[in-house]
Amino acid sequence: MKSDNDNTPALISLNDACRMTSMSRTMLNRYRAEGRFPVAVDLGDRRIAFVREEVTAWIAAKISARQVAA
Repeated sequence: MKSDNDNTPALISLNDACRMTSMSRTMLNRYRAEGRFPVAVDLGDRRIAFVREEVTAWIAAKISARQVAA
């Protein structure tokens, strides 16, 4: 996590992104392949992460886009 004085973006794991979005790894990876989810940060051999703020913004956009029944 980042501190109040640190401007470094917080990175989260694929599993954390799944927990935040309530999506399975399979579905999240499908969304990634289709360009429907924030782009992962390549950390090295077989390791990726996501920028927490981008995932949070994606969730907020999904919430905003929903249609409320009248």
